[in-house]
Amino acid sequence: MKFLGNVLATVVGLFVFLMLFFFGIVFIATIFSSDSEVVEVKNNSVIELDLKDIQNDYAGKYKDPWMEIFSEGESVGLSDIINAIEKSKTDDAIKGISILNNESELGIAQRKALRDALEDFKKSGKFVMAYANSYSQKEYYLNSVANTVYLNPVGDFDFKGLSAELMFFKDLQEKTGVKMEVIRHGKYKSAVEPFLQNEMSEANKEQTLALLNSVWSSVLEDISKSRKIPVTKLNQIADGLLARTPAMAKANKLVDVVAYEDVYHDAIRKILKVAKDEDYEKVSILDYTKKAVTTSELSETKDKIAVIYAQGEIMSGEGDVNTIGEISMRRSLIEARKDENTKAIVLRIDSPGGNALTSDLIWREIELTKKVKPIVVSMGNYAASGGYYIACNANTIFAEKNTITGSIGVFGVLPNFTQLATKIGIHTEQVKTNENAAEYSPFLPMDEKFKAVTLEGVEHIYKTFVTHVAEGRKMSFAQVDAIAQGRVWSGAEALKIGLVDKIGGLDDALKEAARLSKIKEYSTQNFPEYEKDMNDVLGNFPFSKSKASFVKEKLGEKTYRLMEQIKRIQSQKGIQAKMPFEIIIH
Repeated sequence: MKFLGNVLATVVGLFVFLMLFFFGIVFIATIFSSDSEVVEVKNNSVIELDLKDIQNDYAGKYKDPWMEIFSEGESVGLSDIINAIEKSKTDDAIKGISILNNESELGIAQRKALRDALEDFKKSGKFVMAYANSYSQKEYYLNSVANTVYLNPVGDFDFKGLSAELMFFKDLQEKTGVKMEVIRHGKYKSAVEPFLQNEMSEANKEQTLALLNSVWSSVLEDISKSRKIPVTKLNQIADGLLARTPAMAKANKLVDVVAYEDVYHDAIRKILKVAKDEDYEKVSILDYTKKAVTTSELSETKDKIAVIYAQGEIMSGEGDVNTIGEISMRRSLIEARKDENTKAIVLRIDSPGGNALTSDLIWREIELTKKVKPIVVSMGNYAASGGYYIACNANTIFAEKNTITGSIGVFGVLPNFTQLATKIGIHTEQVKTNENAAEYSPFLPMDEKFKAVTLEGVEHIYKTFVTHVAEGRKMSFAQVDAIAQGRVWSGAEALKIGLVDKIGGLDDALKEAARLSKIKEYSTQNFPEYEKDMNDVLGNFPFSKSKASFVKEKLGEKTYRLMEQIKRIQSQKGIQAKMPFEIIIH
């Protein structure tokens, strides 16, 4: 026994030593790397706009600064980058911006915000130039803002319009014996449609086509303005695939120069008056943004506007940079509400929705806060279903024309394995003291009474949702119900039917918040600050992160995304207020 005790003590001691050694190395690395992260921006420099590592508007921050070390999140968010571009307009060291083979996962509304920042940057007299070996539609939408657009002579150019693809699992359920029991309200609430049939309903086709047409129109408007090509002409190019080669793209004025990358760099050298055999000064947008953040001047005014970022799916709990949790959201609202120097709040939403109860808890905290200070909503790529739920009672709602919003409806999905269990010889029985004592079992057919009670709950939440929207938007229940039913709308359409007040981005929302609170000079403070403990840290160690990267690499991006979508569906608990489908715009 003494020998075993000594062995155990040795093992424990070794474990403690290794943990202390690991954290010591991290601590030392943090100290020595903190100063080296801020780069020197040399005179006559060009910012390289590489956004492959940027996905979110907000990079997130933590109550405990140590958690930053273990965070999987980005070091900066898109909002930081846009602020840095704004600062670069008056930075004498910066002469222009180069968009070189940029590939990112930014959504269409985020690209719109970035385009607007670049358009404003050009007004300073500095240049924006773009080069790509090939252009996808989403990358061309951003790159088309440039003064001069370059394309590789053997590159691809994709310009054909938008499409959406949905997968259906009705036959798969019948073949496997795994059925998804669906309870919903709203004829357009097609989040569950793939489990009920093998093709899109007419209602779903209607809303999807209307949405795509509206988003495409807003994209064409921006490209038309930048490239000075009529929208009708752009549609003709898309319909006839008249820009499918570099030569055709140039002939139709979608690009300016067809050449290799060295020619592109020579053109920049010429603008900068740098000799052809010399390198010109460059700084990455991430490095420049970090420098802009660390050297930003402190505002002399005490007045602040709190910017609370709600990004990702709405789920219960603390939440993080990729999910919206009621704990961090409510804490942020309360803190901003109680801070006497915070005069207004901007809620930046980029969410397809999620848990209905969590959405209502956040809605309630917004309602309490609005009685004390004005709240302005700025919608990003999505503010749909639960995402709209938490927006509907704001004083003013801004959306981009290509924001996806609405989807006012709720549903519930319960997996049922009865048929599969019977096939493999598993049989289930329940014994209960009262008629309704037993909970739902996935190994028994759904009881009609249980289904009726659950549907009653869905109907109750739907009525609550519509009532909140009606009160927040100063409309009648019938008016909201007519445009609800789970239907999605673009920001442009939502403006016409009263779901949003104005078209604009985050900067417009900040100006409106300042106007409502009657302040002229202000600083901003970003929220939430997430509270994480050691269990969260261990879950984010490099080997955990690399597993996801490994699976994505082996399965491919599309298969991985499908796997993640199925995983999210399986993890859903309670009634959902969620967008009808995941739409990826190409």
